[in-house]
Amino acid sequence: MVQRAMDPLILIVEDEPPQAEMLRYNLESKGFRTVVATGGEEGLLLVEEEDPDLVILDWMLPDLSGIEVCRRLKTKPRTKTLPVIMLTARGEEGDRVRGLDSGADDYVVKPFSPGEMVARVRAVLRRSHPALADQLLQYADLTVDLAQHKVLRGGKSIHLGPTEFRLLRTLMESPGRVFSREQLLDKAWGRDIFVETRTVDVHIRRLRKALNIEGAQDLIRTVRAVGYAIDAGAA
Repeated sequence: MVQRAMDPLILIVEDEPPQAEMLRYNLESKGFRTVVATGGEEGLLLVEEEDPDLVILDWMLPDLSGIEVCRRLKTKPRTKTLPVIMLTARGEEGDRVRGLDSGADDYVVKPFSPGEMVARVRAVLRRSHPALADQLLQYADLTVDLAQHKVLRGGKSIHLGPTEFRLLRTLMESPGRVFSREQLLDKAWGRDIFVETRTVDVHIRRLRKALNIEGAQDLIRTVRAVGYAIDAGAA
């Protein structure tokens, strides 16, 4: 199955290979991208490196417990809003409460059906990242129609190339968030494509020029030595 660079990325933190492979296969068959970690420390590292949209986190791990991993994610400003689904064989009410109290957004008890997990992932993404489920992204006077691949600024149509469209979509899905050049490369070009980071600057300039029609306010904020954000306070 050919996957788009913009498909949501799911980090699976699971030390049992058959379980991890089952999750990976079923999520990818439904259009998600996945990356797998076999321990808590590796999971925390991949969160920093891969910037996933959601984490499926096993409770019982060989190094750090899933509870501890979740707590660490929820105490860091950069990852406190990262959605986490806790996966465990513990089904007692007290364990579910403990898992949710650690910051988990949902709790799935083993054994579970692949269809249930995919449905849970979609539901949590809809709550935490509405833009991933919606067909329209709107910010200030800018509208991106994902279904028709159209961009409007103040009601006027704006033509963008495919790369500029993917960059704009990434920025519009998290208004105000500053994306590094590396993160934009991963999301707009894909993790397996080698492109120099300065290429991002070239396409951002093209995007900015296309959006700033008739002297309209610049909505793209440049953070020196860091990256870019869509922000009405850019000017």
